[in-house]
Amino acid sequence: MEKKVYSTSGKELRTITLDDKVFGLPVNDDVIYYAITNELANKRVGTACTKTRAEVHGSNAKPYNQKGTGNARRGDKKSPITVGGGTIFGPKPRDFSYSIPKKEKRLALKTILSSHAQGDRLTIVEDFTVESGKTKDLVAILKNFAKDERTVLILKDDDAKVKQAARNIKNLTFLSYNRLNAHDLFYGRKIIALESAVKNLSDFYADDKEAK
Repeated sequence: MEKKVYSTSGKELRTITLDDKVFGLPVNDDVIYYAITNELANKRVGTACTKTRAEVHGSNAKPYNQKGTGNARRGDKKSPITVGGGTIFGPKPRDFSYSIPKKEKRLALKTILSSHAQGDRLTIVEDFTVESGKTKDLVAILKNFAKDERTVLILKDDDAKVKQAARNIKNLTFLSYNRLNAHDLFYGRKIIALESAVKNLSDFYADDKEAK
């Protein structure tokens, strides 16, 4: 597959060939679903906590006699059926995280990249940085490729200046080529990748062996 490379001003510069092992795969909805579900589960804090009748503060005394009152029998005020009583089967702190096979996660990322490349959501831009670290300078570049939509910028490395400039831009997520995540990548309406990042992606995801 061939894709055009653009300058930061939006002008066409040249054409490069994308690796079909990364950008030419058929879409696999199942692995995408599993990868996104896994990422969302791993982000859950799991701190929700409710008190059982054993943990609720209150008296253990029987509120009234068992018989002779005409009311239903009642053990104590901490019963779950009373106001202010304990909770039955309520949530407790727990760890929601789990792992999926690395090959499955890598396949999900490759099939998402392939989907964007084949659907013309992927735009390749020549390598650039933002020396000033100012948001307005990065906005001036991005406006040539994306409007007010959810955008993902794939970097060739951990460029601190670009990240500094991108922090305050609404609907923009920046990812390094070797630290992609399926959720942001899948829901990105526009994917902007630096030219070197595309080459790095091809090297990093071209085979099923785990990159070092």
